[in-house]
Amino acid sequence: MRIVVAGIGGVGGYIGAHLARTQTDVTFLARGSHAETIRQEGLNIQEDTGSFSVKPALVTTAEALEGEIDLLLLCVKSYHIESLVKTLTKNITSSTIIIPFSNGVEHKANIERLTNAKVLYGAVYILAHKERDGLIVKKGKVFAALFGNQNYPQETTLVSELFTQANLRHKTPQNIEEGIWKKYLFISTFGALTSYFDTTMREVYTLHKNWAETLLNEVADIAEAKGLNLREEVPKALEVASSLPKSASSSMHLDFQNGKQTELETLCGYIVKEGKRLRVPTPMMAKVYGVLKQK
Repeated sequence: MRIVVAGIGGVGGYIGAHLARTQTDVTFLARGSHAETIRQEGLNIQEDTGSFSVKPALVTTAEALEGEIDLLLLCVKSYHIESLVKTLTKNITSSTIIIPFSNGVEHKANIERLTNAKVLYGAVYILAHKERDGLIVKKGKVFAALFGNQNYPQETTLVSELFTQANLRHKTPQNIEEGIWKKYLFISTFGALTSYFDTTMREVYTLHKNWAETLLNEVADIAEAKGLNLREEVPKALEVASSLPKSASSSMHLDFQNGKQTELETLCGYIVKEGKRLRVPTPMMAKVYGVLKQK
């Protein structure tokens, strides 16, 4: 089975490395010096409990990739998904399984508009980042992948078996869409507020808990308008934030700090736009989004 992992950062690097330890046909899509280092030296994964290194079967770019893909894991930033899928149209067939592990709740529907592949919902809980070329550092014990699609039970089971072999903790819940929104509830709120206040997730909880609770409830309001009940997740999200490492921040906050393109539209703009479309008030998210859009 040919597995292609697109985006070898914290998420894709960690998942891809584990898969490459147990599967012989794993391709990494990466660019520049990071890709060259992996070709020459392999990809190193550093965790609290130890480290390991792998060499995938191939490291290349989406443009240069040849042949059909059996399983495509999209671990790129949300704003790259559409262009990447269009580039890979030559490699994607109606039998290809695609799982977007990027932040956001729109990706499955957007990918289905671009291709006739079998698209599953996907989300990942992890604290990991690219420390330097060829090195991914994962912090803490947190890791869980969620994926699935009730319309594709065999494909869901197949991927589950691959993750089990690779010792990657995962779940395939029947209410997968709710699971995707549970993660989104957290990252939308804390991505927004860490960026707005220029601080860590735990500091947001400590110093701006009322803001966090209000924003969590606004996102839950949008989910409820879509038939998903996330109200019980609000106190759980606050508890998670209170227990995170002091230095842990959101990827969007780090992107703002480093002057990179951000996922502002995916994590904040989407809620504001959906609020207007569904006639659900989101005043705090609108305020935060408006300020961050000017950065």
